[in-house]
Amino acid sequence: MKSRRILYLFLLPALALYIMFFVIPTVAALGLSFTDWNGISSNIPFVGLDNYKELLKDNIFHKSVGNNVKFTLVVLTAQTALSLVFAIFLMKNSKLNVVYRTVFFLPMVLASVSIAFIWMFTYDSNIGALNVMLGNLGLAKQSWLGNSKIAIYSLAFAQIWTHIGQVMIIFIAGLQSIPENLYEAARIEGASAWQTFRYVTWPLLIPAATIVVALTTIQSFRAFDLIFVMTDGGPAYATEIISTFLYHNAFINHRFGLASASAVILMLIIAVITYTQSKLLASQNKGM
Repeated sequence: MKSRRILYLFLLPALALYIMFFVIPTVAALGLSFTDWNGISSNIPFVGLDNYKELLKDNIFHKSVGNNVKFTLVVLTAQTALSLVFAIFLMKNSKLNVVYRTVFFLPMVLASVSIAFIWMFTYDSNIGALNVMLGNLGLAKQSWLGNSKIAIYSLAFAQIWTHIGQVMIIFIAGLQSIPENLYEAARIEGASAWQTFRYVTWPLLIPAATIVVALTTIQSFRAFDLIFVMTDGGPAYATEIISTFLYHNAFINHRFGLASASAVILMLIIAVITYTQSKLLASQNKGM
């Protein structure tokens, strides 16, 4: 019992930080979601569920949810698939592969604002690298961030470029933990490359894939800084997501109650999606 108490004492600093920076702000946001506080006044009027009812009727909020889902699906699908392919090719610890891993991981070291400016320059309608390349090929230039039909996908590509190295490293760690004798047994049995991946690699990679899917989903729903700097939700709310909607209502419209309600909904959406994803991956693992 004495040793257990000592162990619990070591947990106290982490627990205190968790309560201070997560539990208390979460409870405060939940409480504010039932008010119509403007962020300045000492008067905090209680409005009950009015903020949630307003969100259900708010077309901009509906659009932000749709944009967020679209953004997340594109990033989740493309980033997971590409990072897994890169991880398979760069799994061996050769000097050249280490260099390639470093290059892929480099964007994670940069600040999000720096990445946003890099891609704003790349997407520039006149002198951006993409449009210069299209012009050299004799193709029409595109307004990558000004066209409401493709702006969200342009942002999704920037998000993928930023985080693909991080996800690749997780997959490499998962691949390197798979015993080599399982691959030798598969070769002896005459399994094809696809069969080896399907019945050996993927089942043992599911724990890493669960982390990747959850991490990518959370990052995609919280991709505020990149979108805020590059488009600020425009044009015509085509790239507005829940986190930018939250910011605009809190710090531009001074409606902290409505912003808190949208934050609560965002937290619930992320929790439901990540829980469902983990259950689906776990069931797939059992099915194998």
